[in-house]
Amino acid sequence: MDMQTFWNENRAVLRGVAGDAPVFSHENHGTAYYTFPLTVLRLSGSGDRLNVIAAQPLLEACPVTPGMELEGEGEVRSFNNKSGQGSRLVITFYIRALRPAEGEHRNEVQLAGVLCKPPVLRRTPLGRDICDLMLAVNRRYGRADYLPCIAWGAVAQQCGTLRVGDGIRISGRLQSRGYTKVENGISQEKTAYEVSVMRMETVAEPAT
Repeated sequence: MDMQTFWNENRAVLRGVAGDAPVFSHENHGTAYYTFPLTVLRLSGSGDRLNVIAAQPLLEACPVTPGMELEGEGEVRSFNNKSGQGSRLVITFYIRALRPAEGEHRNEVQLAGVLCKPPVLRRTPLGRDICDLMLAVNRRYGRADYLPCIAWGAVAQQCGTLRVGDGIRISGRLQSRGYTKVENGISQEKTAYEVSVMRMETVAEPAT
């Protein structure tokens, strides 16, 4: 396994229902990109409403309409929101392959990267351990995605022993989570996006 392969492990498969028609997001190197929300159900029946980015050629080959069931393969990506509105770190599902799909919803994420902040291990009022992580996953060409992750229970305890610079591989799911933020005495309902960690293992840096 070479260095580039190891530090670029970022794979995701989502199957769910499109919430709206795609709208123009941005253009890069002459290609237009569009965004739309994808709702993926959990086993509990609740749904995660996730941000999807897709290139125009993909959408021309597989036109997306509201309520359409579809499956995408791609990566979890982040970018800094400099507009001053909403979250400063925006998490999206970047689709590389798109197709109509029916059946049970899927939400599978595989990441390998480097811990770039100290883990924050805490306990909920009900006594359950929870740990927040920030994972840096390098793309090709020198850029990186900074992906917030959250672990619970025994996995949270395991994650709490990590140190900045540790290489880790995780398996989990991309989720949305609503929360209330109070600014200047005014409560605002916001949504956070993160990878819920099901399994985690430390990985030694491959020899060069």
